[in-house]
Amino acid sequence: MPADERDTPAPDRFEQPVPDTRTGAERGGPSSPAAADPGASGTAGKPSTSPFVPLKHPAFRMIWTATLVANLGTLIQNVGAGWQMALLTPSHDMVALVQASTTLPVMILAVAAGALADNFPRRRVMLAAQSFLLVISALLALVAFLGLLTPWTLLAFTFLLGCGNAMHLPSWQASMRDLVPREDLPAAITLNSMSFNLMRSVGPAVGGLIVASAGPAAAFALNAVSYTAVIWALARWQSPQEPRLLPPERLGHAIAVGIRYVALSPNLSRVILRGLIFGSGSVAALALLPVITRDILQAEAETFGLMLGAFGLGAIAGALAAPRLRARMRIETLIASAFAVNAVGLIIIAFSSHQPLTVLGLLLAGSAWVTALSLFNVSVQLATPRWVVGRALSIYQTATFGGMAVGSWLWGLLAEDISIPTALLAAAALLLAGAVLGRAWPMPDFSDTNLDPANRFSAPALRLDLKAQSGPIMIMVDWDIPAENTEAFLKAMADRRRVRIRDGARQWSLLRDLENPDIWIETYHVPTWAEYIRHNIRRTQADVESFDQLLKLHRGPERPHVHRMIERQTVPVTDDIIIPPKVP
Repeated sequence: MPADERDTPAPDRFEQPVPDTRTGAERGGPSSPAAADPGASGTAGKPSTSPFVPLKHPAFRMIWTATLVANLGTLIQNVGAGWQMALLTPSHDMVALVQASTTLPVMILAVAAGALADNFPRRRVMLAAQSFLLVISALLALVAFLGLLTPWTLLAFTFLLGCGNAMHLPSWQASMRDLVPREDLPAAITLNSMSFNLMRSVGPAVGGLIVASAGPAAAFALNAVSYTAVIWALARWQSPQEPRLLPPERLGHAIAVGIRYVALSPNLSRVILRGLIFGSGSVAALALLPVITRDILQAEAETFGLMLGAFGLGAIAGALAAPRLRARMRIETLIASAFAVNAVGLIIIAFSSHQPLTVLGLLLAGSAWVTALSLFNVSVQLATPRWVVGRALSIYQTATFGGMAVGSWLWGLLAEDISIPTALLAAAALLLAGAVLGRAWPMPDFSDTNLDPANRFSAPALRLDLKAQSGPIMIMVDWDIPAENTEAFLKAMADRRRVRIRDGARQWSLLRDLENPDIWIETYHVPTWAEYIRHNIRRTQADVESFDQLLKLHRGPERPHVHRMIERQTVPVTDDIIIPPKVP
């Protein structure tokens, strides 16, 4: 294969150790789940049908337990914020904006947070985000105790809390592969959803009692204290340290790379589209629940907490059933069913004026909620290599939470201008449309493609004194293709082009020699030498397998020759196209 793809010694200073981008679970090192459990494997194994199997890994168990405490605080705070807004204003859309203000930051900041997760130690990013959340929660409690909250200041605080969560989520979710092996990943992600919803079954009821007895400010204060549990767990976690031999990517460039990767990955695009639709429709129950409780059920804060608890119980039931359902049903069947069940739940709530019937609708909506969102998350993680998983997850979250933010605003507006049942029925119609969409754009089944790093690249020996930022770099690969292989070569090169551009190549082109038609030259550019190294170490085992098939079409004993050139443009002093200096 070309020298930029094969293992070759490189004796000079440009030869660097190949970054080992495998996860702790895949390396089987001392801090990995595979080391703790000799039967675990990061690249093989049949997923367990038990939702609790990830708890056998100590690091996951410690952080998951701490997250339970933080989730309890968050849900108590949500009850306080929702009820505080209902007390401050009778406006339905302002109450719904409380939900929107916590999800909108994910749409705005998640992609940048994903870039940080892929370029900096994720544990440090999470510690910074949790510390920020603690400070903002403490300030919110102080302002509330002083009686200075207004509808807009409350929205500002909930927006800032949403910003902290937006910075935390991509790093946390991308860290799953550092905490559990691949076969336990679906269960770990479902267990994370179960963690939140386990507290949703208790937290809102507790929050309702706290708000009723001590006021929303007490709920905000308890939330601030709850963040200390996660900070403690993250401080104790000895996360796997991956060698970073290249400088971090610039934030704007890293974001563009992530967007390009997702855009050139059809399966990811399908997952993200369905996540957007599901988030937009499914959020209606949660966004409108305060006014449903106040105006339709004619109840108080305690009942509001119980209604949220019913949603959480439904989510727990969905999480417990998920592993067995995944073993028996195709992913698209499960997703379409989740869309439909959620729609049925919204329809029941829309026509209900009695608490037991509303609880039934919330149980259905909660079970569908956790089933769909956990499947979307697992699908993204299993279809994405480690180097870009934070950004892929963040783009998925941007779409899903952005849909929730827009949906919260839209359903609140419909409830304000027409009626609450109309808003719920409109959301149900959107969910049913999302279920039908699967017939044209079905969800991919969980990928078993080997996305582990190929680890076959060694930087070549160079005679020029290049720096990491030297560039731009132009690459040319010479191919000798017999006429009878031309059609197969062009077909293979079409996929090769997608992979090259997906992994950072620019201005890719394929040239054919007019005098010797069997000679083809593949060319592309990268902005710097560091980006050329990155482009090659991003290669996965699946990419190499497809490239090896391409090599079979090449003629001759020698592998295709690779030319690596740095562009240098000069203009002679006597040339009449020199740009003259500016005249002052």
